[in-house]
Amino acid sequence: MNGASSTLIADNKQVELAVRPGTIGPSVVDISKLYAQTGMFTYDPGFTSTAACESQITYIDGDEGILLYRGYPIEQLAEHGDFLETCYLLLYGELPTAAQKADFDYRVTRHTMVHDQMNRFFQGFRRDAHPMAIMVASVGALSAFYHDSTDISDPHQRMVASMRMIAKIPTLAAMAYKYSIGQPFVYPQNHLDFTSNFLRMCFAVPAEEYKVNPVLSRALDRIFILHADHEQNASTSTVRLAGSSGANPFACIAAGVACLWGPAHGGANEAALKMLEEIGTPDRIPLYVNKAKDKNDAFRLMGFGHRVYKNYDPRARIMQKTTHEVLNELGIKDDPLLDVAIELEQFALKDEYFLEKKLYPNIDFYSGITLKAMGFPTSMFTVLFALARTVGWIAQWKEMIEDPSQKIGRPRQLYTGATRRDYLTIAQRA
Repeated sequence: MNGASSTLIADNKQVELAVRPGTIGPSVVDISKLYAQTGMFTYDPGFTSTAACESQITYIDGDEGILLYRGYPIEQLAEHGDFLETCYLLLYGELPTAAQKADFDYRVTRHTMVHDQMNRFFQGFRRDAHPMAIMVASVGALSAFYHDSTDISDPHQRMVASMRMIAKIPTLAAMAYKYSIGQPFVYPQNHLDFTSNFLRMCFAVPAEEYKVNPVLSRALDRIFILHADHEQNASTSTVRLAGSSGANPFACIAAGVACLWGPAHGGANEAALKMLEEIGTPDRIPLYVNKAKDKNDAFRLMGFGHRVYKNYDPRARIMQKTTHEVLNELGIKDDPLLDVAIELEQFALKDEYFLEKKLYPNIDFYSGITLKAMGFPTSMFTVLFALARTVGWIAQWKEMIEDPSQKIGRPRQLYTGATRRDYLTIAQRA
């Protein structure tokens, strides 16, 4: 398709626009010179048909239900790898060798502690502060503590900042949780793997020994893999837009955390859990399904459908299996939420309304149940999402900074306000 073009006729003027192919997926029409050639912009609310960048990191085929990290299917990475291996892949483009993996794990592990003065920073929050409010502030505050890794023009500083955030954001997340429940902070331990260390920092107390459950650790590690990146979603686009101005990496990731906090984005799993609790029992499912179908009813079925996926979310199948593993390990045989979830899923996969609109269960449908069973309150769900997505944000930010065609983000608009008018003094105004 090299050399291909698309013809556009605007105001009886014909212009040729280059067509750029991807390695897989749809090609794009290059409209970067459209305004210069026609005096017009495109109009695309939500950027649903606009490619804002070129990327080699993550590919999604929503119609087929495919998610690839650097070409590797998410199912294979979640089944056979671990989260730090996925981090290495997203950052560097290839799976690590044994030596590279050991070195990467070592560097992340030895960056997990945060500056001790951060402890006093936490004391400025109200005792009932939401953990995500703490995360937005504390991630941004990292730039106040690590001045030696904020120069984005220095590749070494970019690398150091990347390693610091992958390593320290789990520590900040655990601190946010501990602060919200009034317990002392638990320091990281270098002999533990990434996810086991995080679980210990969240649930250990100084008064007694804490033994990490390997089944729960593996399950949470898999959840982190599933959430590590998801192409140009709202929070990733926010990170790229903030980074395009030259903002330091800590500020850019804090912007991503803030965007993720929205209930339509990172808060969707919490909303899905609340919906299952509202339904209560399987026999009430038809009632709520009918409410969802009623255009005059405000009720929505959360955890179904996706902005991109028009097929079964590939992450949802893995998440369903993980949910069962966690509940079995914890001896939860009859979980009412899981009973409702399974029955609702089966109902939806057979109902013409859901099939016609392609409303398949997504990852949020099961992740909330799993995290709740592990002992995390709903206020921590989005924090865990942010922890996992940090590496995706960093990889996308790093790719953008190293792209020679990168420009400061500056979307245009269709102006529909008042035309030019002259100022009237207050005495002249009717």
